[in-house]
Amino acid sequence: MTSVSLTTRTPAELAVDCLVIGSVRTPDGTDLATGHALPRKAVVHLQAVLADLEATGKADEVMRVVAVPGVKATSVVVTGLGEGTSRRATYPHTVLRSAAGAALRTVRGKRTVAVALPTPDVESLSAVADGAYAGCYVYDKSAPLAVVGTARRTVPARPGKPTATAGPTASGPRVLVVSGAGQGRAAKDAVTRAGILGSARDWARDLVNTPPNYLYPASFADAVKKRVAGSTARVTVSVLDDKALVKGGFGGIVGVGQGSVHPPRIVTMSYSPASPKASVALVGKGITFDSGGLNIKPSAGMVTMKSDMAGAAAVTAAVIAAAELALPVAVTGYLCLAENMPSGTAQRPSDVVVMRNGTSVEILDTDAEGRMVLADGLCLASEKNPDWVVDIATLTGAQVIALGTDIAGVMGNDDAFRSRVVDAADASGEGAWPMPLPVEMRAKLDTPTADLAHKGDRDGGMLTAGIFLKEFVGEGIPWAHVDIAGPSFNEKAPKGHTPKGGTGFGVATLLALVESSAG
Repeated sequence: MTSVSLTTRTPAELAVDCLVIGSVRTPDGTDLATGHALPRKAVVHLQAVLADLEATGKADEVMRVVAVPGVKATSVVVTGLGEGTSRRATYPHTVLRSAAGAALRTVRGKRTVAVALPTPDVESLSAVADGAYAGCYVYDKSAPLAVVGTARRTVPARPGKPTATAGPTASGPRVLVVSGAGQGRAAKDAVTRAGILGSARDWARDLVNTPPNYLYPASFADAVKKRVAGSTARVTVSVLDDKALVKGGFGGIVGVGQGSVHPPRIVTMSYSPASPKASVALVGKGITFDSGGLNIKPSAGMVTMKSDMAGAAAVTAAVIAAAELALPVAVTGYLCLAENMPSGTAQRPSDVVVMRNGTSVEILDTDAEGRMVLADGLCLASEKNPDWVVDIATLTGAQVIALGTDIAGVMGNDDAFRSRVVDAADASGEGAWPMPLPVEMRAKLDTPTADLAHKGDRDGGMLTAGIFLKEFVGEGIPWAHVDIAGPSFNEKAPKGHTPKGGTGFGVATLLALVESSAG
């Protein structure tokens, strides 16, 4: 698998397969960005080639030049940073992360790659290392069983008894990040963190990309166990199966999963360091396939519904990363896993179920199932009275309409905590925007047949989903809901450090948020 490490050696002296440097757009044409430290003859040669190729230096532009004089690398890869000057020392971290990712996407089949982008400080270094690792990802379509099992079958011979292995499915290059910030402890820690985050995020991407006949609640649970067993993370895993969920009063997730041959699960992942400075909870929606249930989706709407478990994948990866970094924060992840299918046993519109906290809920639309599994997870998380709780989910199409495919919506019961979540996303290069939960919209969930309906009307659908979830958070616990329906899965071409398919969105945000509680 990909590895990332630090070097302070002169880039031109690195005998690697590829050396990555930056280019910028200037009023006089394309020029090389700072950070490369190449000899004059190499610079003159590269400038001439870029001019001849009519390079623009714009974002996502990547050009490869071989046999550059004065450079030991076999080739030099020039990645665009956008507007700038050849003497500009600093660039936005989002630009650096994206440029590094775009470059590595083109050379991820190489054995060794050095990256010499502008890294005058630790934060820039961290962004480049993160983007470089992310750009190396590729899903091995020939081996989805490397994630979840050893035998291809649509229905397991014994439901709930799959075998599983774990870990990213593809190898990657050795990446050397040239540090302009020195090689002190902070710089080394930043690169180490990038490797741990990158590995965890790649596994989340693998989970999202895995076909749904391989990944269902029981196999997901077993894959988590195997991944933890193969990690340095000191994480314990427990699983509530369908019988335990019925006995425990988890009416929301039981109702969603009752139409499938693959029964639901709630997986609890616990990382408990000695003398933690805080205790936090992460809750992830894990609908391993969403047909819509009896309110079945149009056929085109089901094509990407294997990705409806991206929230649970993000939580899984974040807990593992926090543990591998040995953060002084107790982290508990709750994976709410179910398959939403139509059948003679499926939940019906107008059914009433009783949730873990005793609240009765009327079902209006079986395709609004994610909030039901999350609500039970929030109840369970609240019982431990954490310092804060965040849920993350591919929850509503309204999020995509409001914010597009790159920006998550963040709602919460505490404005200050909601701002912390948005800040964590911004620091991690993951777009997020604060959204309100208007008190007056709570009336949209009124119903004469239960304590509340699980869905309002079409208007403000992202917000009423958040208002519904708020009902299941323990009193006095700061909470935020992150809707990642858009950014969790990229149906279009790769861009920057974001691959096609599962993006792993949310892993970096959750990890940064946990780190913010470390004091």
